[in-house]
Amino acid sequence: MIVGTAGHIDHGKSTLIQALTGTHPDRLEEEKRRGITIDLGFAFLEEGGVHFGFVDVPGHERFVKNMLAGTSGIDVVLLVIAADEAIKPQTREHFDICRLLGVKRGVIALTKTDLVDADTTELVRLEIEDFVRGSFLEGAPILPVSARTGEGLPELKQALLGTAQAVDDKQGGRYFRLSIDRSFAVKGFGTVVTGTLISGHVSVGEEVELLPEGKLLRVRGIQTGGKSVERADAGQRTAVNLAGIEHSAVQRGMVLASPRRFVKTRRIDARLELLKDALLLKNRARVHFHAGTVETLAEVVLHADGKSGPPPASAGKQKAAATSGCELKPGQSAVVQLRLADEVVAVRGDRFIVRQFSPVITIGGGVVLDPLARRPSRKDSERVKFLEILERGTAEEVLRALVERNIFGLGLEEIVSRMGWKEEDSKATAEKLAKSGAIRMVGAEPLLLITEALFQDILKKLLARVEAFHKQNPLSLGIAKEELRGTVGRRVRTETFQAALDELVRQNKLLAQGELVKKPGTEITLTAEEAQAKQQIEQAFAKTGLAVPSVKEVLAQLAIESRHAEKILQILLREKRLVRVSAELIFHSDALETLRPLLLGYKKAKGERIGVPAFKELTGITRKYAIPLLEYLDRQRLTRRAGDERVIL
Repeated sequence: MIVGTAGHIDHGKSTLIQALTGTHPDRLEEEKRRGITIDLGFAFLEEGGVHFGFVDVPGHERFVKNMLAGTSGIDVVLLVIAADEAIKPQTREHFDICRLLGVKRGVIALTKTDLVDADTTELVRLEIEDFVRGSFLEGAPILPVSARTGEGLPELKQALLGTAQAVDDKQGGRYFRLSIDRSFAVKGFGTVVTGTLISGHVSVGEEVELLPEGKLLRVRGIQTGGKSVERADAGQRTAVNLAGIEHSAVQRGMVLASPRRFVKTRRIDARLELLKDALLLKNRARVHFHAGTVETLAEVVLHADGKSGPPPASAGKQKAAATSGCELKPGQSAVVQLRLADEVVAVRGDRFIVRQFSPVITIGGGVVLDPLARRPSRKDSERVKFLEILERGTAEEVLRALVERNIFGLGLEEIVSRMGWKEEDSKATAEKLAKSGAIRMVGAEPLLLITEALFQDILKKLLARVEAFHKQNPLSLGIAKEELRGTVGRRVRTETFQAALDELVRQNKLLAQGELVKKPGTEITLTAEEAQAKQQIEQAFAKTGLAVPSVKEVLAQLAIESRHAEKILQILLREKRLVRVSAELIFHSDALETLRPLLLGYKKAKGERIGVPAFKELTGITRKYAIPLLEYLDRQRLTRRAGDERVIL
């Protein structure tokens, strides 16, 4: 269970953690000298069978970005408010950040009660109740404690235990992802990185990917709670010893993940909510973007055809107002696109915070809807509807919307990288949709999905094209498969075309014979003139034996058009009455059949080797025909070239 502190500077967050765990989380020399937390600190506690990992964050306004890096993956917030100062500016900002990040559970520690009287403590407690009313902390335990005297610490531990029981299950059934918040070297071990394991699990010896660099590394060792383990699971504070990289090459904001499952992005579609006390946010405003442990700049693009209104949780109570796409008002939410200055790794459902460009204060946050967003287009009138499905839809509704938006077809890798789903879950959802008739699985390995409507449209186009071809080309047995493939357009993948063709063959609406496609029952019907031309062409090659004329000479003697003559020649070639030996030479099949007995007779009489001169003498032809014929015999496995001669097989 990950517990993150929140609260104003000098309200006793670090001291309270030390009193609970026995470990002071401040680790930097400057922190110890100045007595304030500057960067993230960590401590661990085992209580009642629960392993607590505490992430102590800075309370000073100058270090809020460090605080944000520590909120990645926390399950419970420990909101710390000093009894002698009550609610202060960073109390409010930290509280807003936790709410925007979707933290659902928490405990409130009213510290330094030994410095004030009972009436003051009670007054501050009432102020806190009013402060958290209507939020995720309404009804949360508010416990007076003193780290100096130990008063209230047992009750605080029990409250944390009780809250831990109500925390939802972690994302253990997803692929491994860890947001890195620290990187350092340990003598004798090498590079060690730490962070909260967001999803999945990782084991010693596994290969992991460092993103956004895309470098593959090996896990040498793992620690959680200060102990070496063979495996770490979602929700644990984890230290990973990596082989194959220097610690200086790893920075806060990078991500360790299952190899080839996640992709980097600079463009995200999201639901953005502004705080009530934020300033008006104009279209294309620049902000500081925080997600996980990464921080970068972002440009906020408001979708002109979107809706703005209260946050989704209260959207049913208030009427949503149309937005011009030019501004977002305080306290409202909208579907936006975030254009990031740096590459980040995100999946649907990730939470984020935005801070004003200058002065740098927290102004809002939200949730990632599409981490691989397209560039906005005025023609894309369905974008906002699509994003709203991603925001609130079931797995089946989300996958169907994704397939409908990807007219090229949606592959398994893209589903995994956008949604964060496991392969088996993606396939199971796809199979449900396919059974309902909403989508078509045109490929299993690799998986490729298209809408059923698009698939039916492709079937109609293929049928229509084959029918048109037969009408326009009565002398052709069928259309070449590649030519047919080109008629459905570049947007149709080869796998989709082949699946559609296979379906039409299965339905006996088309026949695929080699590289030709035709309608069943289609036969070539020749006119009397064409039949005569066919006979003339065959006789022209048959009567000349192996000393055949050129194709041009034969076709020039016919009374029909050259275009028809060419098609009749192709019929003879398909029927194998004629055989094309080279680009220029065509022979009658009967003439070629005479070569086998000639070669066998030569082999018996003079040996298995024959050169070009001997072959010319044997067949009575010139070199013009001899060389192409010998190459043809090589292809037919009747001879094998050996230097300047052939071995008769």
